[in-house]
Amino acid sequence: MTANAMEALYLERLNRYVTAMRNEKPDCIPIRMLAAEFVATHTGRTCQEVTHDFNIAFQALRETTADYDWDAAVANMVYVWTGLTQAIGLKYFGIPGIDIPANTAFQYLEPPVEKSFMQADEYDELIDDPTAFLYNTWLPRASRYIAPKGSEVTYEHNLALVKGGMAMLQYLGGFPGQAAQMRTETGTVSAIAGMLKSPFDIIGDKLRGYVGLTEDMMTQPDKVMKACEALMPHLFNVAISGADPDGLVPIGFWMHRGCVPFITPQQFDSHYWPTLKPLVEGLWDEGKQIMFYAEGNWDYHLETFRELPERCMVYHIDRSDLKKSHEILGDKFCLSGGIPNALLSYGTPDEVRAKCKEVIDIAGRDGGFIMDASAIMQNDAKPENVRALTEFTREYGQYGGRPSATMPTPAGAGRHAAQPPAFLQGSHAGACMPWERYHGQQNDLPGDPQLARRIWEEIDGLGNVFIWHCLLSF
Repeated sequence: MTANAMEALYLERLNRYVTAMRNEKPDCIPIRMLAAEFVATHTGRTCQEVTHDFNIAFQALRETTADYDWDAAVANMVYVWTGLTQAIGLKYFGIPGIDIPANTAFQYLEPPVEKSFMQADEYDELIDDPTAFLYNTWLPRASRYIAPKGSEVTYEHNLALVKGGMAMLQYLGGFPGQAAQMRTETGTVSAIAGMLKSPFDIIGDKLRGYVGLTEDMMTQPDKVMKACEALMPHLFNVAISGADPDGLVPIGFWMHRGCVPFITPQQFDSHYWPTLKPLVEGLWDEGKQIMFYAEGNWDYHLETFRELPERCMVYHIDRSDLKKSHEILGDKFCLSGGIPNALLSYGTPDEVRAKCKEVIDIAGRDGGFIMDASAIMQNDAKPENVRALTEFTREYGQYGGRPSATMPTPAGAGRHAAQPPAFLQGSHAGACMPWERYHGQQNDLPGDPQLARRIWEEIDGLGNVFIWHCLLSF
C-alpha cells in the first residue's frame, strides 16, 4: 500500500471511530480492540517479552494490527512496563519471567491492611499535600529501594530515583512515535490518550487497599471524603496533561472497585460519585471525552451516569447488561464492548459470530457503537476467534454509507470552559514545589524573572509527572 493510500485508510478509520464516539452513525461499526498480552499470543512472543521490553510490545502491536482490520487499538495495552517498575523497586508487581512464569501476565500484589502503603492515621498528611505525601511516605513503603524520610539515604535509593525518572521519560516519550508508526505502517488509530482514575479508587487501589478503605468508610468517612477532594485536582491534571491535544480520542478512565457490591449504594452516592462527576464534567468543558472502562458490572449505576453531559463519554461494557445499558444510556452516549473474554478464549468462531450478531442487533443497529471485547484481551484469547469477531463485524456491521477520508471534528468541538473548575482553585496540581514556595514572592532577580520561573516550573513539573504516574499508571 502506498503512503497516500495508507493515510487515506487511517483517515477513514479515524472518521469512523470519532463519528461513533459522537453517538452518530458512520459508514460501518468501528472496531477498537484493547489488545494486551494477546499481541504476544498472535506474534509468537511470551508475556515476559511484551511486558518487560516496551519496544517489543510496540512492535508486537503493530504486527498484530497489520494482520487484523481494526480501526483503532491502544498503543500499548500492556501498559505496565515492568522494566520501569523493577528500576524503582515497586513491591506490588509480580513480573513475568522474574517473579512468575514467563508466559503469565503481570500480577498486582495488594499488601495486607496492616502493611498498606498508607495507614489509617495518615489521612491528614495526605490531605495537606498529596504530592509530598507520595514522595515522603507512600513511595518509600511501595519501593524496595527508596529510603524512608529521616533515614540514611543509600546508593540504591539514589539509583532508583534516577533510573526510575529516566526510564519513565523514555517510556512515556515513546508513545507519540508509536502512534505515528501505527498511522503510517498499518493505518490504525491510537485509541486513547491520557489516564484518569477516580479519587476513591486511588485510595482503595494504591494507598489504603480495599480492606483498609472499607474499614475507614465505617470509622472515618469524613477523612476519606476530604482525601478524595484533595486528590481531585491532581487527578484532573494528570488526565488533562496526557489527553489528545486535538481532542479526537478519549481519555482512558479505568473503573475498579467503586461499584455495588464492592461498596454500598450510599457510599457510591456520598463519596465515589461526588468526587468523580466534577472531574468528568471539567474535562468535557475542555473538550476532552472519556472512555468509561466499566470493569465488572455497573448496572446499578447506569441511571446515575445519565447525569453526565451528552456525548462526554464512551461507556465500555464488561459485565453490565448490554440491553439495559443500551436502553438507559444509548440515546446519550456511545457504547462499546460486549463480547465476553471467556468466549474469545474458550468458544468457537461460530459462537463468536453468533454473539457478535446478538450484540450488534441490540446495541449497534443505529450507530453509536464500537465493537470490542468486554475486557482487556490477554494471552488466552484465540486468534481464530478474534479474527471471527473482526471479519463478522466488517460484514454484518455495515450501515450503507461511504467511508470518509477527511479529518473529523472532535466529539467535544467548540467546548472550552470559561473558568477552571472550582476544585482547581487554590490547588498546586502539576507542581512539586511551587515557585512561590521556592523563591517567595521575589521578582527582583538580577535577570529575567519570568524566564527563571518558566524553566523552574517546567522542570518541577517533571517531578510531579514521575510520582503521579507511579501512583496511577504503574
